[in-house]
Parts: sequence; C-alpha cells; structure tokens
Amino acid sequence: MASDSMPVKATETTPLILSHKRRITAAPSTNTASQQNSLPYSDYHTIDWLQDLVKDSHRRDNSSLHTRRGIRYHFAKLWGASQGWVAAFLIGLLTASIAAFVDVSVEVVADLKDGYCTNNIFLSRRACCASEINCRNWKSWTESYVYAYAIYVVLALAFGIIAGSITMTTKSNLTAVAPEKELSATIEDQVQSPGGKVMYMAAGSGIPEIKTVLSGFSIPHLFDLKVLIVKAIGSIFAVATGMCLGKEGPFVHISACVGYLVTICVPKYASNQRKLREMLSVACSAGLSVAFGAPIGGVLFSYEEISTYFPRRVLWRSCLCSVVAAAVLKELNPTGTGKLVLFETNYGVNYDALHYFVFVILGVCGGIFGGVFCRANFLWSKSFRKISLIKNNPVFELALVTLITAVLQFPNMLIRETGDIVMQRLLVDCNHVDEDWICQQEAQTTGKGTYYAWLVSGTFVKLFLTTITFGCKVPSGIIIPAMDAGALFGRMIGQLIPNISPGIFAMVGSAAFLAGVSRMTVSLAVIMFELTGEVNFIPPFMIAILTAKWVADAISADGVYDLAQHLQGHPFLEAESAISKVREFRDNEGTATVDALLPSNDTLDNDIVSVGPDYRVLTSVLQHKLSHLQHRGLSDSGLVFINDSGVCHGYISQYKLEQALQKIEKTDGVEESSDINVLEGALADSIDRNPMTLSAKAPLEYAVELFGKLGISYLIITEEDTAKVVGVVSTKQLIAFLDRLT
Repeated sequence: MASDSMPVKATETTPLILSHKRRITAAPSTNTASQQNSLPYSDYHTIDWLQDLVKDSHRRDNSSLHTRRGIRYHFAKLWGASQGWVAAFLIGLLTASIAAFVDVSVEVVADLKDGYCTNNIFLSRRACCASEINCRNWKSWTESYVYAYAIYVVLALAFGIIAGSITMTTKSNLTAVAPEKELSATIEDQVQSPGGKVMYMAAGSGIPEIKTVLSGFSIPHLFDLKVLIVKAIGSIFAVATGMCLGKEGPFVHISACVGYLVTICVPKYASNQRKLREMLSVACSAGLSVAFGAPIGGVLFSYEEISTYFPRRVLWRSCLCSVVAAAVLKELNPTGTGKLVLFETNYGVNYDALHYFVFVILGVCGGIFGGVFCRANFLWSKSFRKISLIKNNPVFELALVTLITAVLQFPNMLIRETGDIVMQRLLVDCNHVDEDWICQQEAQTTGKGTYYAWLVSGTFVKLFLTTITFGCKVPSGIIIPAMDAGALFGRMIGQLIPNISPGIFAMVGSAAFLAGVSRMTVSLAVIMFELTGEVNFIPPFMIAILTAKWVADAISADGVYDLAQHLQGHPFLEAESAISKVREFRDNEGTATVDALLPSNDTLDNDIVSVGPDYRVLTSVLQHKLSHLQHRGLSDSGLVFINDSGVCHGYISQYKLEQALQKIEKTDGVEESSDINVLEGALADSIDRNPMTLSAKAPLEYAVELFGKLGISYLIITEEDTAKVVGVVSTKQLIAFLDRLT
C-alpha cells in the first residue's frame, strides 16, 4: 500500500444511530498538514436524508410480497403500515411507566431530608399521611432547627454526590480519530481539532443533544439502555437534593431513549436513519406530556423546539404517543390526586383591562431575566467551569453547588422544597385555602415585611442558583427552576395589585420567565393552560410569553438550548440564522459565493479519483485514498470519481468504499495492485451516480438551502463553465464556516 501505515478498519460498537452502525478509529497521524485539513466536527457522523428517502423507496419496491395478492400480502401490508403506530403506543406506555416510578421515587427521597414514615420508610409524607389530617405516622428527624438544618444540608449533599457519581458512569469519548495528548484544550478547540471530546451522556437535560441528532447528526451511545437507567435514577437523586433543576428535561431524554430502544426492534426503522429520527420526534412528545400532564403541549414542544423534520405522519403519531403517555400516567396516579393537571388552579376571578399592563411588565421582566440568565450562564461555563479543579472533577462542582443551594434555601420556607412543590405552593389561591403558610402571611394586616423579604430574597436566590446549577454534570432541566423564579417574582408583584389573587401573577410570571429562558412561544402557552387548567388565562399567557421572547431576543439572540449546543460543541444548522450570517458576510466582503467553502487544493487531491475513459482504477489507489480519509478523521466523507476532463462520474462514502474493498478482496480474489471497473461489481452498487452538484460561483444561500431543506450530507462543487470538479463540501464544513462568521 502506498500509505505509511495500514488503515485501521472500522470496529463494531453500540452507538446511537450511525447509518453504518460502526465508528471509524484512525491510526494516529503525525502529519501536520493532515491535521490542518481535518474535517470540523469530526466526532459527529452525518446522515443523508435524501439518500435515506431513496433507500426507503427501494425497500418498498424490493419487497417479495409486492407481486402477490393473497391473504399474506394484505396482512403484511397492514402490519407494515401499522408498525409506526404500534411503536408510538408502546413508547407512550413505557415512558409513562418510567415517569411514574421517577415521580414517586423523587417524592420519597426528597422527603427523607425532613423525616420518615414510621409505618413504612419507603413512603413519602403525602402517602404516609393520606388518611389522616393530623399525621402521627410521619416523624421528623429532630425538633431542633439547627439539627434539622444540618441534616437537610448533609442529606442534600449526599444525594447530590450520588447523582453525580452515577452520571459519571455514562462517560463516553466521541473521538473519531486518535485522541490528542493536549488535555487543556477547550471544548471549541476539541471540536475544531481531530482530538475529539468527552461527554457524559446522562448529564443535563439531553435536549441540546437530541436537537443535534434530529437535525441529522449522530452521537453514539446517547440513547443506550444504560443511559436511560442512569438518567432516571440520577434524576431522582438530583431533584431530591432541592437544587434548582427539574426532571422535565430529563423526561424528554428518557422518552427519546425509550423511543430508540423500541424503534430499533422494527427493521424498517432500524435500517433507515430518516425514519428512525421520525420516531425519535414522536417519542419526545411523550416526554413533555408526562412531565406536565400536557399531551397537546408535548406534541407542540416536539414540533417547535426539538424537531427539524416534522411531516404530518409524525404529527399524527406524536398525538397518539403523547395521549397514551398522559392517559397511562393518569391511571398510575403518581401524585395521588387522580388528576392529570399538575398545578390545578381555579381562581374564579376575572382580570380587567388594566391588568394587561401588569402582564406586559411581567413579560418584560421575564425577558430581562431570560436574556441575562443566558449570558450569565454562558460566561459562568466559560470561566468558572474552565478552572482545572472544576473541569477535571465534575462531582466536586456538583457537591459545591449542592452545598451552596442547601445552605441558602433551607432558611426560606418558600424555596425549601423541591421545584414542583415550590411552584404548587406559589400558585395557591388564598380565597379557598386558609391553612397554607403563604395564605396566613398574606392574610395579616400588619407585619408583612418579613414575608415580603422572603419573596424578594427567594427570587434572587433562585435566579443566582439557577445560573450556577444549569450545566452541572447531573441529569437536570431548566424548565421548573425558571418557572419557580417567575412564580416568586409574580407573587411578589401580586402583593401590589388589589382585589385579585396574587397567584394569577405568579402563574403568568412563571410562563414569562420560562419564555425568556427557552424562547418557546405557542407550545409554552398551551403547556401553561394544560398545566394549570386555566383556559381563560390563555391571553395573559400569550401576552407575557411574546413580550418576554422579544425582550430576551434583544439581550441574547440564542435561547438556553441553543447556547448549550454551542458550549458543548454540537453541530447544528439553523437555516434562518445561517442566511442572516451569509447576508452579513456579503455586506462586509461584497460577495458571498460557494467557493468560499472550498478547502485547499491538497485536500481536493485526496478526495478525488481519476478513472479515465474506461472507468478503471487500481485498488491500491483506492486503499491509499481510504487511508488518507481515516488519518484525517473523516468518518463520513468519501471520494469523487472524475474522468480525464475533471467531470464528476459519481461519489462513494468512506464506509461504503471500505465495505466494497473488503468484499472485493474476499469474493473476487482481486489483488491489491489490480485495476477494477468502478461501474461493475461491488463498487457499482455503492457509488452514487447522481450526487448533488453546485457551481462554485453560485450564491452561498443556495448551499445553505440545499443542506438545510434536502438534508444532504455533501455537495460536489464544480466550475461554472466546464463542470469540472473543484471540491467537495460537507454539512460540517458549512457549519464551521458559519461559526467563523459569528
């Protein structure tokens, strides 16, 4: 072979949805030029939506039953059409079952910080006292405030360490080539170099990673069974600490794991990346459905916030999956209320025209918080989390944040409990409940200063803790913490408004603050009315949400999930943002054509193969080219076949080339130095004879639209006049180019 070292063959692993089910591990390369020409985001495999569409059509055409018209044919056709529906039903059923287990477990573990049930230590306070008004079966650890404070802090710290330690077991190296020895490189450095990076698959909400996968990239092991189990157990202990995080984001990841594990059992989905991602979109709707008891909101959330490709069949199956998940969760009744609505309210008081001004104010404040939070959390991640002690010891950071959280939250009764309990208490309507502590404080005619101080301090403590907590290496979501902060602020504003329940403003404030952080709009408005049962308050919700989004966009262009994608180095092509960057590039440079994306000529020489008039090439040449691709970490790149005039005759991906060469060596007995016809035998079946091509002088917007709308993974770039191949551009190269324009 002409290369300095033998190419390393792909090895079998258990990754998430790689079209070839394998990862390429290249031999270490000391060639500096090779490293400089390495593909950006080389840790991520790219799928080709267009090729998978054709692949599915061939699957239908090649069915042996298509030529028959007997009973077997009709049953097979019925089963083929119903597989997606059956999978959606099973995903909803299993997701609800796991969610019920997590909900009950969180309540039990969280209550252990306060005491235990003498009848059964595995019962929560609610379950222990279900049949008694004055509960005698629940016993606090101590009557001393100081000792209770200490026990609360110690147990919260223990739960946090457990959650973090469990999460560490999902550590995975995404690298597609030999790791760099430079351990001090930042995430951005790792993304742009062939060294790759380390991920903890169960950490965070999982939503940024899911968005990346659904946009056409692959993250191996993200949906493994191990990740599902760790995500569920880790969420239990993480939420039980009382930290400013929620289980709602992790529920979306859990549902996606369930969706993946169910769907890969169906051959037509397991072998087609396009259709597999359709079912992942379906599964995500169930996650939010069980998180909030919001089946409609779950479907809209999957459509608005997560999915890139959402055809009507996905919408219909999402509806089924989401409603099954909600119905099963209601029957399992983890909250003990027998109701699906999580924070049911019935204020019975209508709002006046003047109150719209207050709703706008809440929206403005929610937008300011959301924009400032996104910037502050980004800076926190870029500064504090880059300290070597913190970066190399994620559990230590988690323990530190848990300790700070427990110390700050215990003295304030408004924020001492877990996030969902805090939210439930802040929405209370004191016209109907007199025994609640909040209602007792608000009923006082004098001496409310202490209560107001708790509201103000609680708001600022939540804002601070949410900023430093999001991004810790533990299963966590941002939805409930943002809503808690908004509810505290809204309840505080409500004290100034006479003759109307402060809970109304807490409810609207929670929506405004979440909108400012996440930039959700329609889906959030629907989630809020499903979450509270207050259909009459949809206009206030929408006013506050839209106002919050506009204000937050003015402060920080990206929402929290988009910023998390950037921080973690995940590739993502957002068409509208990309077009805006291209237009700005044209304004600055005077032109913006496709040739701006082209790599160096040295790279082009390694990406093309000249086949001559008889379409023949030496196998040694193909092996040499394959070796170059592997050394550069181009796990999903390939070779362009050209004639003597430089005109494209076809394209073959690296994986298909490797498979074809192995097949030729085994079956045809062709020697390494033999020449073969690329349009015959194993190569002919693997070559794409009709790759997408684009002129080098075409507007750059054409490339953005082709990659974004068609979902292709590469473009062949040609000269405008001669159609001669001048380069190959991949999705990753386009994204890297756009990143440099930021």
